[in-house]
Amino acid sequence: MTLEVLLIEDNEGDVEMTRRALKSSAPPCRVSVAGNGQQALEFLRREGRFEEGARPDLILLDINMPRMDGKAFLTHVKAEADFKTIPVVMFTSSESHADINDCYERQASCYVVKPFDGGRYADTVREVVRFWGEVAQLP
Repeated sequence: MTLEVLLIEDNEGDVEMTRRALKSSAPPCRVSVAGNGQQALEFLRREGRFEEGARPDLILLDINMPRMDGKAFLTHVKAEADFKTIPVVMFTSSESHADINDCYERQASCYVVKPFDGGRYADTVREVVRFWGEVAQLP
């Protein structure tokens, strides 16, 4: 089974590191990217250029992005009946306790701080995907 992952990230470097890490992941992943929360909502609703987008099994979500940040996106997606069961993993550089609490209050499934070291970053992304793709039972 291929895990459909929606990565919501505006930093091209992080997008590239995530794609490289998941090229050889278990389970295999197909990664789609949205550059902010607004684009991600369009992707989920299959609007405009995302008309052919697959429903994600897992969302990896950054907090700080232009147009619509991760927290606002999280509020929207958890309020929509069609999407609220999709696990949303906060994948961010913020270690702020206020951000952590705020994201869990908005029903984030998990909160992971991105390591700065490239090797640890790749290992962490693979661990997150392995957990949600092989250990956890998805709806």
